[in-house]
Amino acid sequence: MAKVTYIEDNGTEHTIDVPNGTTLMEAAVKQGIPGIDGDCGGACACATCMVYVPEEWLGKLPEVETMEETMLDFCERREDNSRLSCQLVASDELDGIRVKMPESQH
Repeated sequence: MAKVTYIEDNGTEHTIDVPNGTTLMEAAVKQGIPGIDGDCGGACACATCMVYVPEEWLGKLPEVETMEETMLDFCERREDNSRLSCQLVASDELDGIRVKMPESQH
């Protein structure tokens, strides 16, 4: 299980326990966390679940695959540390991760 903190663009924090094997998007949607919509249900087809991942966590995540890269290209506020939370699966290694949501997702 990973304790994940989602930070809204206004600074409001939401910390939840995410079971291993669950995507960060799925957990946020189930908990009603604002800023993570997941309109496509996790199919990596909408980019409404983009988050900014702190530099120190990027090496613990899987590489960005082609489909995710394509979807991130559509995000107006994409940064070097942008990821789609539907592609990030909770594990013990991600315990304590803090991700921020862009202003455009609220």
